[in-house]
Amino acid sequence: MSNTIEQFTPQTTPAAIEDLRARLRATRWPDEPEDAGWAQGTDVAYLRELVAYWADGFDWPAQEAALARLPRFRTSVGGVGIHFVHAKAATGTALPLVLAHGWPDSFWRYSKVIPLLTDPGAHGADPADAFDVVVPDMPGFGYSDRTPVDSVTVAGMWAELMGTLGYDRFGAAGGDIGSHVGRFLALDHPGRVVALHRTDAVAPVFTGDPADLTPEERDWLAAWPAWRATEGAYLGIHVTKPQTAAFGLTDSPAGLAAWIVEKMRTWSDCGGDIERSFTKDEILTNVTLYWLTGTIGSSMRMYRANAAIPPARSTERVETPSGFSLFPGDILPPPRAWLERTSNVVRVTEHERGGHFAPFEEPELYAAELREFFRPYR
Repeated sequence: MSNTIEQFTPQTTPAAIEDLRARLRATRWPDEPEDAGWAQGTDVAYLRELVAYWADGFDWPAQEAALARLPRFRTSVGGVGIHFVHAKAATGTALPLVLAHGWPDSFWRYSKVIPLLTDPGAHGADPADAFDVVVPDMPGFGYSDRTPVDSVTVAGMWAELMGTLGYDRFGAAGGDIGSHVGRFLALDHPGRVVALHRTDAVAPVFTGDPADLTPEERDWLAAWPAWRATEGAYLGIHVTKPQTAAFGLTDSPAGLAAWIVEKMRTWSDCGGDIERSFTKDEILTNVTLYWLTGTIGSSMRMYRANAAIPPARSTERVETPSGFSLFPGDILPPPRAWLERTSNVVRVTEHERGGHFAPFEEPELYAAELREFFRPYR
């Protein structure tokens, strides 16, 4: 692929949809302990219901057409084919903003929030707060090439992509792996990133004297091993043997759904009922993107790549003006003292609702926060 930018509108073939439906109807179901529910992983009864709808009720062509209404493109960055949304502000000059997604998702994470950011005037907000929004799929995710690299490399690629699009200065925002990418964007390109917004502080690395920490920081750091012991099995697989799991998840759509849906439920602010945060169509749009692009294995391999980043890079302090939106349903929200220790904090907002997928779960709340945070840096 050349460095030209080409419009991109994927259209799934009827044969691919029929193959998916046939596989779903032929699912070989596991047994489960009596009354297990979600305690040992994905609930079999719920997944049976979801898979039945996926096979015979879910309208992927309609969802694909809705996503196609976003202005989507493909280009080459560092020799890797990258898919991205580039939605320009409705009126006037605007601050360019790159949004970095995480796992298990893609550009899908920001699909609801994009119009709220590009045309705030149409949604009851100040038109002067509009953004030119860029949402790339990381390598190994979505419609980008299946060439997973680490977050440091992705940060450099996004800096190059923004330059290709004509943006010398821009804001950055992200969550999950996207928070990692945003952090390295600010560290490695401080003259270009005017401000950084994140929804988490990523997994902590601390090499100093524990006596220097506040009690809240010590409690938070101590909570991570317990979380990994009860919720981190996926992480151990992704970091060590992602290819082994990729065989089953790439071959079985029901298995793929089980792997992703359990995380969407656990990490969202749904109170145990996943459909309080996402409709079946929204869940299956995210999962179907993984199925059709065949990217579950490559997305998991990014964890292995990130594990090889030198630990010293994880302890560098971000001096770029930083804001944080912390949502109660997310994974172990950090104390403010830790944020101030690791970043040049200018704003922290603790929200009453929302989770790991906040831009999708609470798009209006998330958009309002970005408009407020970036206003001084336009």
